[in-house]
Amino acid sequence: MARADEPVPSVERLTDAAARKAELAVAPEIVANTFGEYFRAWVVRVRGGESGVLPVVVGLIAIALIFQAQNSKFLSAGNLTNLLVQGAVFMLLGMGEVFALLLGEIDLSIGFVSGIGGVVTAELVVEPRGWPWWAAILTALAATAAIGALHGTLITRLRLPSFVVTLAGLLGWQGVMLLMLGSGGTFPIPNDIINDLANGNLTPWAGWLIMAVVITAFAALTMTRDTRRRRSGVVVAPLSLTVLKICGVAAAGVALVVICNTNRGALVPIRGVPWVVPIVLGVLGAWTLLLGRTRFGRYMYAIGGNPEAARRAGINLTRIRTAAFALASMTAGIGGIIYASRLRSVSTSLDGGTLVLYSVAAAVIGGTSLFGGRGKALHAVLGGLIIAAIYNGMGLLGMSAASQNMITALVLLAAVTVDALARRGRAASGRV
Repeated sequence: MARADEPVPSVERLTDAAARKAELAVAPEIVANTFGEYFRAWVVRVRGGESGVLPVVVGLIAIALIFQAQNSKFLSAGNLTNLLVQGAVFMLLGMGEVFALLLGEIDLSIGFVSGIGGVVTAELVVEPRGWPWWAAILTALAATAAIGALHGTLITRLRLPSFVVTLAGLLGWQGVMLLMLGSGGTFPIPNDIINDLANGNLTPWAGWLIMAVVITAFAALTMTRDTRRRRSGVVVAPLSLTVLKICGVAAAGVALVVICNTNRGALVPIRGVPWVVPIVLGVLGAWTLLLGRTRFGRYMYAIGGNPEAARRAGINLTRIRTAAFALASMTAGIGGIIYASRLRSVSTSLDGGTLVLYSVAAAVIGGTSLFGGRGKALHAVLGGLIIAAIYNGMGLLGMSAASQNMITALVLLAAVTVDALARRGRAASGRV
């Protein structure tokens, strides 16, 4: 406990420190003017527990090579595109869970909250209501955000454990979803635009256009950030590494569009980037900017790293934590709409309990810490890809559901172990 005469850190100092911790993967702690110096600094950080996304990227490559060796169809254009669609719900729910995990909390309700998002959308577009698809989606997202705000209010105002509140939400919102669907069991979605969110494809030229816009925006933001940091005297990566990073993202974008534009139809031609891919990338970009470039994001990391220090620095913990749970539920609502779109219906058979487990697994496998203060939206996307790749690959090999669950469990345990060991390494080096 801090002494009464101990100076209170300012909000600026605290949030700058939190932002620095969040950006350790790209900002070394020693001067690095060349690529070689930066690489040596990166090796030092990895040895000290700052491995970033390296383990999950290596794991993803290993999984791809193993399944490709067992079945040559795994890396085919059709299967890779299908894998992206399969993993979209895991990625979106995982990005929602990141908001709770960053605070050192957990949200067990987002599986059935996502179901509420899908049900509200379906109910509003069907006759006699017949709402426009965009109005139905916005209303569904507003409803799910309100649910998250309610959870956050109970947690912060009444100081209830998030585990208990969101567990009650898991049970309660499942009941609400069943009540809304009634005795029919399955509710079809009679709107082609909503159904195409997960089942439709962009035209080939539209895929190239979106890819060009994304890469240009990424390059502009990266160069602007590095230039601003250099002018402020903050150590940044050398220009050569920044250019290499932009080229790497551009190469990945080109590869993605080439794969998706390859004909993957057996009887009729099927080409184009699935609609769900730019949706996931849009959410990823928005939440990356929110967490990495705004005061709200810096406050999130500060609270997750040390809530008491954040409170003493003047950060409104109640407001930030409530907003975080609202964003978690709203992101879950997006995932629920995509889930309903893929099935072209909503059903009482939705297994929200399993979905929430996958969302936590996606975030943690991707590199988000269970202890709070460390994580990015990108981690959930990478973790969702790994989960989808495991299930997709084992499905191609004809393995049983029991084997799939056990292997996913082992991957999750490995990810948590890496996180725990990294935390010990950072503690030993004085970074925590």
